[in-house]
Amino acid sequence: MATTSTENLIVVTRDSGGIAGVTINRPKSLNSLTKSMMTELAQAFKALDADDAVRVIILSGSGRAFCSGVDLTAAEDVFKGDVKDVESDPVAQMERCRKPIVGAIAGFAVTAGFEIALACDIIVAAKGTKFIDTHARFGIFPSWGLSQKFSRTVGPNKAREVSLGAIPLTAEQAEKLGFVNHVVEGSELMSKAQEIAGAIAKNNQDLVLRYKSVINDGLRLNLGDALALEKERAHSYYDGMTKEQFKKMQEFIAGRSSGKSKL
Repeated sequence: MATTSTENLIVVTRDSGGIAGVTINRPKSLNSLTKSMMTELAQAFKALDADDAVRVIILSGSGRAFCSGVDLTAAEDVFKGDVKDVESDPVAQMERCRKPIVGAIAGFAVTAGFEIALACDIIVAAKGTKFIDTHARFGIFPSWGLSQKFSRTVGPNKAREVSLGAIPLTAEQAEKLGFVNHVVEGSELMSKAQEIAGAIAKNNQDLVLRYKSVINDGLRLNLGDALALEKERAHSYYDGMTKEQFKKMQEFIAGRSSGKSKL
């Protein structure tokens, strides 16, 4: 990948296959986030979402931690502003991002780092990685969705244990609970993330964007309304297809059936 960011605390890369990388790069401070880093991270996702050449984004952290949370040396400045400006809110921009985001998590993800991990669509974690919610320990009120999204992912009882007790959740436990997709050796972390991103990048880009959207939007609804949403968007999608597009679809299916087309 060729580096395209001039800043070294948030490094953005792009490759010719449509895979972009975003790396939190402050390893000496365990990738703790300053307010300016939050803004840069938010703007990185906004820019990649607008870039038609980018199909998938891999988010990672450099060094021995994914992200140790917010830099508490500027706590008042950060916490009084982080939920007010969507343009500088990385989680808000990740949630708005149409492109699939694959999180490559190693070491530990603490508080804000945990929340950023939750904003990923798919998570690959290195063995031994820990997800730690320290909001209750340090008197910090969550504002990036951890109190709501985590309980919906792993169940309310486990979420209360992890968050109220500030008890670390290992990658292995998280995988069993359905929060983490894959747990791999640290040396295999990026290759596994690249493998998943590559599989996504090879698919129909328009459908990938629509599919991510209908999954994520449907999760906010009850099942009946979510099914109606899928039906509505399916009809809209097919109504917008041309005869040529239907012909190409049929040719692909016919080729696959005869063994001429690769899955």
